Amino acid sequence: MVDAPDFASRLRRLEDESALRRLVALYAQAIDNREPELLGSLFAEDAEFGSVDGVMRASGRTAIVDFYRGRFGVLGPTFHYTHDHLLEFSADDANVASGVVTAHSEAARDGRPMLAAIRYLDRYCRVGAGWQFAERKLAFFYYLSATDYPLAFRDALRMRGHGTPQPADWPEGLASWQHYYAG
Repeated sequence: MVDAPDFASRLRRLEDESALRRLVALYAQAIDNREPELLGSLFAEDAEFGSVDGVMRASGRTAIVDFYRGRFGVLGPTFHYTHDHLLEFSADDANVASGVVTAHSEAARDGRPMLAAIRYLDRYCRVGAGWQFAERKLAFFYYLSATDYPLAFRDALRMRGHGTPQPADWPEGLASWQHYYAG
């Protein structure tokens, strides 16, 4: 039989995991439904948001919501869907966790159909009774027009959403990838 304190901590961990998965799902819904108030409620007051390449960047809840209001101005319909969600809880602080979320996105940016494969690199914090994003950073496998997909998928320059093709954030930039192909 499991003792009560161990059971309570294990139950709390499961509840936290469920809450964090819900947080991630609400983010996608807030973006796709154009709900800036909901989006803002998902980020801590002093949260950081951005992309690995530095193209996207905002500090603080208000700036993050303002950033997205600007993005909504150039985006038509969007569809964000998440896949796996790897979570790691801090051993030192029960109110801190980190995660990696794999996802895809479809959008119409400036009228062009766009596709993206994303890894969200997250840090979470428990604020009061709930979890929020302390940091959300986007790393892209590709961000390109739907018409470029068949050829660009094979190219290391798969970042094509903002003009001149640029290198993708992963996998080529990962230490594990480089180590594997070094030999």
